[in-house]
Amino acid sequence: MKKIYLILILILLGSVTFSANVDEIVKKAYNAAYYAGDDGRSTVDMEIVDKNKRIRKRRIIMLRKDITDGKEQMYYAYFKEPSDVKNMVFMVHKNTKKDDDRWLYLPALDLVKRIASNDKRSSFVGSDFTYEDISGRSIEEDVHELTGEDSSYYIIKNTPKNLEDFAYYVTYIDKKNYLPIKAEYYNSTGNIYRRITAEKIEVIDGFPTITIMKADEIEKGTYTVNKFSDTVYNLGMEENIFTERYLRRPPRKWLR
Repeated sequence: MKKIYLILILILLGSVTFSANVDEIVKKAYNAAYYAGDDGRSTVDMEIVDKNKRIRKRRIIMLRKDITDGKEQMYYAYFKEPSDVKNMVFMVHKNTKKDDDRWLYLPALDLVKRIASNDKRSSFVGSDFTYEDISGRSIEEDVHELTGEDSSYYIIKNTPKNLEDFAYYVTYIDKKNYLPIKAEYYNSTGNIYRRITAEKIEVIDGFPTITIMKADEIEKGTYTVNKFSDTVYNLGMEENIFTERYLRRPPRKWLR
């Protein structure tokens, strides 16, 4: 009987350790993907390809500042090209104890639009990325399970705690740098309908950085590619540029 109890205790302890390891892997991946340095700036060249292979292009300057590492954070995306989206701004305040705050400034209408939390998985300016993809999905929103690994990757199943437009998604995390290199989204019938991949990774200012990212809408036959260039970290950005005041008055100093 004592042996049985001992075996049960060891199994329970093992499961607790296993769970803790999964959470630690997910946390490291989240920080590696979204929190390199204290702040950062990149030029993003976006190509949106429809099912007929027609291409639309966008050029965006992306600014980011961390308030608390791994937690509160701010994003400012300024659209430079083409002319129909020029001066448009998307801004995010990531929160830990409530839904993220998101704004979209539409210069043609001189309108600041608040993006509701239930729209976070809507298309980001007509691309195959969602608003949530741009600033990251909180790790607290999902239950994480390590379902496999090999010499290169951890394979983690992430199941939403609340109802979403997907049943779960699986991420492949690089063991060397903890960057998520692939995420596959499954629908309620167990089929992959969406995929995001890191097509290229470079080390910039000492931080492994995704420089080409692709989002595939498999069922729709469309995809979007984001190419990141001129990436710089730890610039010492002021916190006040990530406020509603600067939606209409872009901080030119950081957008050159």
